[in-house]
Amino acid sequence: MSNTIYIGYTFKVTPLQPATEILIAELGFAGFESFVETEDGVTAYIQKDEWHSNILEDIQILNSDEFEITFTFEEIEQTNWNAEWEKNFNPITVDDLVTVRAPFHEKPNTVYDIIIEPKMSFGTGHHETTHMMIQHILNHDFSGKSVLDMGCGTGVLAILAEMKGAKAIDAIDYDNWCYLNSLENVERNQCQHISVFEGDASLLPGRHYDIVIANINRNILIQDMETYANTLKDGGILFLSGFYKDDISIIEDQCNRFGLQYVQTLERNNWVALKFKK
Repeated sequence: MSNTIYIGYTFKVTPLQPATEILIAELGFAGFESFVETEDGVTAYIQKDEWHSNILEDIQILNSDEFEITFTFEEIEQTNWNAEWEKNFNPITVDDLVTVRAPFHEKPNTVYDIIIEPKMSFGTGHHETTHMMIQHILNHDFSGKSVLDMGCGTGVLAILAEMKGAKAIDAIDYDNWCYLNSLENVERNQCQHISVFEGDASLLPGRHYDIVIANINRNILIQDMETYANTLKDGGILFLSGFYKDDISIIEDQCNRFGLQYVQTLERNNWVALKFKK
């Protein structure tokens, strides 16, 4: 990491919320690795090797009439990411039941206490999509279930699934940072039933699950939906997030093609998380 060069984008956002949270989530899906919220917006970082001049063309909120967002960018010197993260990461609580915190935060009085050090991985619980997926997991019976956490990021959803009683959990992410970070967080939370893999949907043929969790961007979900459906047992549950309310119809159409029936929608600031049953 010491020789890695980064590009830093400084965004000014008016009004700040919910635009800043939406912007961070979209940038995370586009490959940005670290974020620092500021008084007037957010600074986002991406490895220079991963950067290209059109990196922002799929960031939909930049085209929104509801918010004014301007930005500048520059090549930056090496940053102490852990120090930046510790300075800006606050614990979060979902539905008074789950706390996602760092080791240096005080132990909470909630049923589920998840300790993570996300570093550059996506999935601290602050993003709308992760927050809603946590809610879906809280509202579903995981006792004795086999589970896939696809695009696991920090591993937070897999960790919560084990805390809720799942007995065989595969956590998969194609990003090496996420893979390594999930391994660390699984160990940090003393999980016994989670196996972490580096890869994508090509790892899934031959595997079968009671529950599949996929918090990924819309295009990958559409591309891999048939694989998710094939890996789900009859009567199995699929939780999906990583897309907007406007994308529900295209996601639902793709699910229906492969025998997945709509059950429920959760919504936060125009982001949604859907539940389907096979």
